[in-house]
Amino acid sequence: MWNKLARCAPLFLFLVLSGFIFLLRNIGSIENLNLKTVSALNQLQYQISTALQPRSPLLGVRNLSQCIYPSQDQSPDEITEEKLLLGSIAWPDSPQRNPPFQRSSSPFSSSFFILNSRIQFTVGEQLEALVRMHDFQGRPKQHGGDFLLARIHSPELKAGAIGKVVDHQNGFYSVYFVLLWAGVLRVSVTLVHPSEAVQVLKRLREERPDRVYFKSTFRSARSFETTECNLCLPSSHRPLCNFTDPHTGEPWFCYKPRMLSCNTRVDHTKGGYLKHLLTGRERLFFQSNINIKVPILALGSDEVTVESLDNEAQSKLERRTHHNTVKFSPAGFYYQDAWVSNTGLIQQFNNTSITECLQGKAVHLFGDSTVRQWFEYLTEFLPDLMQINLNSPKNVGPFLAVDSEHNILLKYRCHGPPIRFSKVSTSELRYIANELDDITGGKDVVVAFTIWSHFSTFPVEVYIRRLRHIRQAVLRLRARAPETLVVIRTANAQALDPEYSLYNSDWFSLQLDTVLRHMFRGLDVVLVDAWEMTVAHSLPHALHPPPVIVKNQIDVFLSHVCPVKHK
Repeated sequence: MWNKLARCAPLFLFLVLSGFIFLLRNIGSIENLNLKTVSALNQLQYQISTALQPRSPLLGVRNLSQCIYPSQDQSPDEITEEKLLLGSIAWPDSPQRNPPFQRSSSPFSSSFFILNSRIQFTVGEQLEALVRMHDFQGRPKQHGGDFLLARIHSPELKAGAIGKVVDHQNGFYSVYFVLLWAGVLRVSVTLVHPSEAVQVLKRLREERPDRVYFKSTFRSARSFETTECNLCLPSSHRPLCNFTDPHTGEPWFCYKPRMLSCNTRVDHTKGGYLKHLLTGRERLFFQSNINIKVPILALGSDEVTVESLDNEAQSKLERRTHHNTVKFSPAGFYYQDAWVSNTGLIQQFNNTSITECLQGKAVHLFGDSTVRQWFEYLTEFLPDLMQINLNSPKNVGPFLAVDSEHNILLKYRCHGPPIRFSKVSTSELRYIANELDDITGGKDVVVAFTIWSHFSTFPVEVYIRRLRHIRQAVLRLRARAPETLVVIRTANAQALDPEYSLYNSDWFSLQLDTVLRHMFRGLDVVLVDAWEMTVAHSLPHALHPPPVIVKNQIDVFLSHVCPVKHK
């Protein structure tokens, strides 16, 4: 160790002296340091720390090729589908490997402007903005791959809708909006991740599916052992316990305890997150307030004025728009904090109307904690819906609530591994596909599920396989009980910081969400578009959206459970 430090000492002294001379020469303007200079100092700090730290994070890479489990034979159609799905989420590669931080995309040097910025627009027209990306040295980017989000909003009207971003792969991005309400509308564009950060996320997804790890306890009498578990475990280290699901074929493994047998496994829990996954240079691409979810400012005005139309003019506009090329059509928009769907009427439910809607129905909720929010909202909102104590761990489940007077049954169960919950009993580890096969179905049965967040650290092929099993189970359910309503809650945007981005970035979520929409397109299922409902709203993004957004999700859900009957 001392020999390594001795070899690094000259480099350390050189870097320190260089930084000191730099500060002396610029001491007069030190109070006016801009964000570029701050980032340069950050880079100097990372260079010093990197020189003194062992570069071990990239050692011991474990990818899917190292996993040992019986692979399921795919049909030709499934192979073709997987290729098409992976093609639908293909992301541009960066032409430069290991680019320096100064050449990465900067939200402060970049800008957007409204192309057809007339003084006045009318409701129903389309608006287009053009984004021009620059690096931290102010030079225009010549390639694409940045992850941008965009929306239009009117804060005084509590109105908002998302825009569609199109990457021209030359540093320019077009953003399309539909003007859905009258008033003064403001355009906002946000850099979620620069293209250089996305390349790092792509590498992590393929090379480090173990960056979230899991554990299980094995117990027999007074003896117990805890071992690491995951979908992917190298078998070369020690013997494995194979917990592959016999019905779906979903793989799951744990290292075999040294003294106990595999059938003594009693629980599943999240073990933790691997650290030190990035090099010093890569860490510069993940900085809060520098290049993670930072607004890009407008070149000129970011506002447009939209006028309403009378019914006749609106009808003419809709016919004209229908015949023209519509570049984007959002699922809906907020107005006065209420979600307005572009495909059907969304009702506003109170506790009385919710009870009337759910009377005589059984509602099954499956998935992660974002659909558990629906269970929590309904049990808190409905005074007659009483939760039954199943002695389940808090925030884990399973949970059950009943309203015996109105014959309402509400159930929640988490999906099977990978699941980052704390201590789930092995007897309660169930796969959604198997649970759907156990439901009889019928006109008074509602099934809703979500599955996305806990798959963000794995290659997309893992998610495709899981969705394929769920889709097959949905088709079997609808075949035996066609009147069963099946609802899918999509992924949503969430708060990000440098560390959280490596495990749960919105980029991972968007990729999985795109795959889910493709795989269930054309099926008789309902999508509750949580992605649009979080991005369009003015409140900060969160893994668990705030109550106003959950309420709107419930309103969309119940509007399909109890649709308005047309006379």
